[in-house]
Amino acid sequence: MGNRAVIEFENTNMGIYLHWNGGRDSIEPLLHVAKEYGIVGNGDYSQARLTQIICNTFDGKLGVGIDTLDNLDCDNFDNGVYVIDSRLNIVGRKFTRYPEQNEHDFHGMVEFIKERNDRFFITSDSRV
Repeated sequence: MGNRAVIEFENTNMGIYLHWNGGRDSIEPLLHVAKEYGIVGNGDYSQARLTQIICNTFDGKLGVGIDTLDNLDCDNFDNGVYVIDSRLNIVGRKFTRYPEQNEHDFHGMVEFIKERNDRFFITSDSRV
């Protein structure tokens, strides 16, 4: 088993599958950092860059997949699906059966994510 979730990109039929760290207390900080890096409103680009942030954060030890929703484990009995809009805001939930996970401190997770990603997204004179 895992702590599974799918991040669905609203109106695209595409999503990112996470086998681990799928609780809201991980997803919201990941989206927050992506917004700080300016990864919003760029369609396929933002999907790819958000996936990069997720993979960088967890050192590749996290089962991650990108596919159409019908090929992802959306009804996964863990965290279900987070529907996000083009601004990387959670705008809906699907297949939720349990209360939202709240074990990780938001600010601590943000710092952890940035530690793992700043070198890829921030240069000395600009954001990439």
